[in-house]
Amino acid sequence: MAISNRNKISVNFSSVGMTDVVFNLLIFFMLTSTLVHPTALKLLLPKGSTQTSAKPQTTVSITADQRYYVEQQPVTLAELEAVLKAKLGSNPETYIALHADKTVPFETVVQVLNIAQANNYKLIIATTPK
Repeated sequence: MAISNRNKISVNFSSVGMTDVVFNLLIFFMLTSTLVHPTALKLLLPKGSTQTSAKPQTTVSITADQRYYVEQQPVTLAELEAVLKAKLGSNPETYIALHADKTVPFETVVQVLNIAQANNYKLIIATTPK
Protein backbone atom coordinates (compact mmCIF):
# COMPACT_ATOMS: atom_id res chain seq x y z
CA MET A 1 0.00 0.00 0.00
CA ALA A 2 1.57 3.22 -1.16
CA ILE A 3 0.91 6.31 0.91
CA SER A 4 1.28 9.48 -1.07
CA ASN A 5 1.96 12.89 0.36
CA ARG A 6 -0.75 15.37 -0.61
CA ASN A 7 1.11 18.53 0.28
CA LYS A 8 3.73 18.73 -2.38
CA ILE A 9 5.74 21.92 -2.52
CA SER A 10 6.08 23.36 -6.00
CA VAL A 11 9.62 24.18 -7.02
CA ASN A 12 8.51 26.51 -9.84
CA PHE A 13 8.65 30.28 -9.36
CA SER A 14 6.01 32.51 -10.93
CA SER A 15 7.10 36.06 -11.64
CA VAL A 16 3.76 37.26 -13.00
CA GLY A 17 2.94 39.34 -9.89
CA MET A 18 6.35 41.00 -9.88
CA THR A 19 6.01 41.84 -13.59
CA ASP A 20 2.67 43.57 -12.91
CA VAL A 21 4.18 45.66 -10.12
CA VAL A 22 7.16 46.73 -12.23
CA PHE A 23 4.91 47.57 -15.17
CA ASN A 24 2.64 49.74 -12.98
CA LEU A 25 5.66 51.55 -11.52
CA LEU A 26 6.99 52.17 -15.02
CA ILE A 27 3.69 53.72 -16.12
CA PHE A 28 3.52 55.85 -12.95
CA PHE A 29 7.02 57.27 -13.40
CA MET A 30 6.51 57.91 -17.11
CA LEU A 31 3.34 59.91 -16.41
CA THR A 32 4.78 61.94 -13.54
CA SER A 33 7.98 62.77 -15.43
CA THR A 34 5.99 64.35 -18.27
CA LEU A 35 4.16 66.61 -15.81
CA VAL A 36 7.35 68.15 -14.45
CA HIS A 37 8.72 71.12 -16.42
CA PRO A 38 12.27 71.67 -15.29
CA THR A 39 13.87 74.88 -16.41
CA ALA A 40 17.27 74.47 -17.95
CA LEU A 41 18.26 77.99 -16.93
CA LYS A 42 20.12 78.27 -13.64
CA LEU A 43 18.64 81.23 -11.79
CA LEU A 44 18.96 82.29 -8.17
CA LEU A 45 15.41 83.40 -7.42
CA PRO A 46 14.64 85.78 -4.57
CA LYS A 47 12.97 84.35 -1.46
CA GLY A 48 9.27 84.88 -0.86
CA SER A 49 6.70 83.71 1.67
CA THR A 50 3.51 83.65 -0.43
CA GLN A 51 2.50 81.20 -3.12
CA THR A 52 -0.13 81.56 -5.82
CA SER A 53 -2.47 78.94 -7.19
CA ALA A 54 -2.66 80.42 -10.70
CA LYS A 55 -1.17 78.34 -13.48
CA PRO A 56 0.95 80.37 -15.92
CA GLN A 57 0.65 79.72 -19.66
CA THR A 58 4.31 80.54 -20.32
CA THR A 59 7.46 81.71 -18.56
CA VAL A 60 9.77 84.63 -19.12
CA SER A 61 13.26 84.22 -17.65
CA ILE A 62 15.93 86.86 -17.11
CA THR A 63 19.42 85.56 -16.39
CA ALA A 64 22.10 87.30 -14.32
CA ASP A 65 23.73 88.64 -17.51
CA GLN A 66 20.35 90.14 -18.56
CA ARG A 67 19.46 87.69 -21.31
CA TYR A 68 15.76 87.11 -21.91
CA TYR A 69 14.12 83.75 -22.57
CA VAL A 70 10.52 82.83 -23.33
CA GLU A 71 10.44 79.27 -22.00
CA GLN A 72 13.73 77.99 -23.53
CA GLN A 73 13.83 80.32 -26.56
CA PRO A 74 16.30 83.22 -26.29
CA VAL A 75 14.83 86.61 -27.28
CA THR A 76 15.86 90.24 -27.06
CA LEU A 77 13.89 92.83 -25.11
CA ALA A 78 12.70 94.37 -28.39
CA GLU A 79 11.36 90.98 -29.57
CA LEU A 80 9.81 90.00 -26.24
CA GLU A 81 6.43 91.68 -26.73
CA ALA A 82 5.97 90.27 -30.25
CA VAL A 83 6.92 86.75 -29.13
CA LEU A 84 4.48 86.91 -26.21
CA LYS A 85 1.68 88.21 -28.45
CA ALA A 86 2.29 85.42 -30.97
CA LYS A 87 2.38 82.79 -28.25
CA LEU A 88 -0.48 84.00 -26.04
CA GLY A 89 -2.74 86.27 -28.06
CA SER A 90 -4.75 88.92 -26.21
CA ASN A 91 -6.64 86.87 -23.62
CA PRO A 92 -7.02 89.05 -20.47
CA GLU A 93 -6.87 85.99 -18.17
CA THR A 94 -3.38 85.02 -19.33
CA TYR A 95 -0.77 84.45 -16.63
CA ILE A 96 2.98 84.70 -17.25
CA ALA A 97 5.57 83.48 -14.75
CA LEU A 98 8.57 85.79 -14.47
CA HIS A 99 11.77 84.04 -13.38
CA ALA A 100 14.33 86.75 -12.73
CA ASP A 101 17.71 86.14 -11.13
CA LYS A 102 18.01 88.01 -7.84
CA THR A 103 21.02 89.94 -9.16
CA VAL A 104 19.04 91.43 -12.06
CA PRO A 105 18.49 95.19 -11.70
CA PHE A 106 14.97 96.25 -10.81
CA GLU A 107 14.74 98.38 -13.96
CA THR A 108 15.05 95.26 -16.11
CA VAL A 109 12.17 93.58 -14.27
CA VAL A 110 10.05 96.74 -14.62
CA GLN A 111 10.52 96.66 -18.40
CA VAL A 112 8.96 93.18 -18.51
CA LEU A 113 6.20 94.36 -16.15
CA ASN A 114 5.41 97.23 -18.52
CA ILE A 115 5.15 94.84 -21.48
CA ALA A 116 2.76 92.64 -19.50
CA GLN A 117 0.63 95.60 -18.41
CA ALA A 118 0.44 97.01 -21.94
CA ASN A 119 -0.97 93.68 -23.18
CA ASN A 120 -3.23 93.03 -20.15
CA TYR A 121 -1.23 89.96 -19.08
CA LYS A 122 -1.09 89.00 -15.43
CA LEU A 123 2.44 88.50 -14.19
CA ILE A 124 3.50 86.08 -11.45
CA ILE A 125 6.98 86.70 -10.06
CA ALA A 126 8.63 83.37 -9.24
CA THR A 127 10.40 83.07 -5.90
CA THR A 128 11.92 80.34 -3.78
CA PRO A 129 10.27 79.50 -0.46
CA LYS A 130 11.76 81.01 2.70
